[in-house]
Amino acid sequence: MAKTGARGSIVNITQMVAMIGQQTIRGERLKRGFAGRTTAHFEPGDLGPTAKGFVRNNFKVGLTPLEFFFHAAGGRDGLVDTAVRTAQSGYMQRRLINALQDIYVAYDGTVRNASGSIIQTKYAEDGIDVSKSDHGRLNLDEIFRRAGISR
Repeated sequence: MAKTGARGSIVNITQMVAMIGQQTIRGERLKRGFAGRTTAHFEPGDLGPTAKGFVRNNFKVGLTPLEFFFHAAGGRDGLVDTAVRTAQSGYMQRRLINALQDIYVAYDGTVRNASGSIIQTKYAEDGIDVSKSDHGRLNLDEIFRRAGISR
């Protein structure tokens, strides 16, 4: 499933059988917490991998409570990042739809605005309707087959 891209990734397999690895928040090693340390478990100024959120264990063996804490902190950062990106992309989509609501594709294949003026002479500059194409490309064999033409 990871190889096909259906679910998970090679990174997820590595985390299950090898090690989780370095946890990050906002693209950096963990550094927040008590003065000069991430948690009370470490000496102030400790720059070791464990003190900065490196998780040596994997999901098969199991995580220590401290590793679980660091992994949860990194996971939470990922969730927040995803939520912010979703909100931003949704807002951009709404603005784009509002800006383009008066534009349509006419029966002759031109793109026009509400007053009938031509915006583009050919839809998407190539005339390919992605919803009716084969992954964004014209499948000539399929078009000929549907039209009853043999090549």
